[in-house]
Amino acid sequence: MDYKQIARLIAKSRKITPAKVYVEGEFRRVDFKNAAFQAFGEGSFWILIGDYEEIRKWMARHRARIVDNHMEVTARYSALPLIDLKTVQARVEPGAVIRAGARIGRDCVIMMGAVINIGAELGPRTMIDMNAVLGARAIVGRNCHIGAGAVIAGVLEPPSRKPVVIADNVLVGANAVVLEGVKVGKGSVIAAGAVVLKNVPPGVVAAGVPAEVIKSVRDIGNREKIAILKNLRGHRK
Repeated sequence: MDYKQIARLIAKSRKITPAKVYVEGEFRRVDFKNAAFQAFGEGSFWILIGDYEEIRKWMARHRARIVDNHMEVTARYSALPLIDLKTVQARVEPGAVIRAGARIGRDCVIMMGAVINIGAELGPRTMIDMNAVLGARAIVGRNCHIGAGAVIAGVLEPPSRKPVVIADNVLVGANAVVLEGVKVGKGSVIAAGAVVLKNVPPGVVAAGVPAEVIKSVRDIGNREKIAILKNLRGHRK
């Protein structure tokens, strides 16, 4: 999908407010026939899962029989669901947010607080660290590390026809920002806090605001600073 297709999909999607409601009251299965939400339970205790508006209307019709209830709302007028994590062959830690339409490569690691938007693509064995953000259609290659708090820009607002492309074996430091349309070449390093406004060639270190190439990766004396630890990847014991 290009940015126009994504914007059109979001604009035309049915906006829902996902909710889970715990209901105390005597009901039977037939009371939920043709309901536009799921209902689980029996007798005096039921759990209702679905769009808040549909559940609210049902509860209004049956309020005389409801003794008590507790409602949990996880979003408001949400345009697109989150990805089904059962389909992802990667390690995803609690608190990560991955929107449906993203592609997560095998044995990736998605840490707490990371946000990955629709159309983003991750190659195998890439790690997205805590609170990093990958915008719509951002493309990250294999064996990369996107540091904590880094932002890989999307293409929706402001609109851009060209997504960010991060090639294989790239390390993006903490709190770095890579803007729309930028390409970062294979094996390069983006220093922490850098703001990347233009393409970065392969095998170099870019730093600063705006980022500039400061040296070759070969000139980094302490290789541990840019090491990718293979034993952190993988989703099985």
